[in-house]
Amino acid sequence: MRAIPEALAAHIATGETTLCRAWRVTRADGTVLGFTEHDQALTFAGTVFEPASGFAASEARGASGLAAPGAEIKGGFSSDAITEADLAAGRYDGARVELFLVNWQAAEDQHVLLSVQEIGEVVRAGAGFSAELRSVAHRLQQPQGRIYNRRCDADLGDVRCGVDMGVGGRRRSGQVAAVVSADRLTVSGLAGLGEGHFRLGHLRFDGGALAGRRLAIEESGASVDGLVEVRLWLPLEAMPEVGDAVTLSVGCDKSFATCRTRFSNQMNFQGFPHMPGSDFAYSYVSGASTHDGGVLYE
Repeated sequence: MRAIPEALAAHIATGETTLCRAWRVTRADGTVLGFTEHDQALTFAGTVFEPASGFAASEARGASGLAAPGAEIKGGFSSDAITEADLAAGRYDGARVELFLVNWQAAEDQHVLLSVQEIGEVVRAGAGFSAELRSVAHRLQQPQGRIYNRRCDADLGDVRCGVDMGVGGRRRSGQVAAVVSADRLTVSGLAGLGEGHFRLGHLRFDGGALAGRRLAIEESGASVDGLVEVRLWLPLEAMPEVGDAVTLSVGCDKSFATCRTRFSNQMNFQGFPHMPGSDFAYSYVSGASTHDGGVLYE
């Protein structure tokens, strides 16, 4: 049950109220922004809620049980608050949104938290945007735990994998030399690398407007005069600048063969390479094969 402060409850009971809504947005990088539909700035709960942000909320419906109701907020871009560049760079993906009901005449003492949600899909249109708000209950719909699969489910170089990414050129630093297209970059400072060195790896921006963003690499070319062209799986929504620092990491196709031959890490393989496939499961017993419970291959 939600506890409403006595002063706020008494104010609501009068029937003549001075109420408004306020939103506090906490991004994954720790940045906290406050917005309100009121025409003056409000300060409470340790946050300044700015007016004239263009924020407006759609109708929201609650649901009992484990249902994950959603809502939507709309707003305009502002040089002092939410910018189109930040939105395009994904800085608001998964951000925490707290919705408050507040008496703007006594904001510090008369406010109540109505809901806590997360930003889902964001759509930009013209000078504004709309963002889907998802209840935290939507996390219950996400897969949890491990999946019984032939391929490895660890990230290359993490604790479960154990591969040392600091040797053999597995992780290299460079700078953006050219932006060929939205999904192709040329990176400098990468001499002596062959074709496909960073295939299925990742590129992380260490500076510029995209700092902190980590993107999947589809393919990489051989280095020519220290330059390597990198093709990304998904196009960039915001363009980096020439000279932005980046870090590239090699990838893995998650197969047992690659783990053994390329990284000599078969003892830490986090998949189930001997799991029978569907062709084996639906086949019938014949004298041409041996069914003694032994491994299918070494």
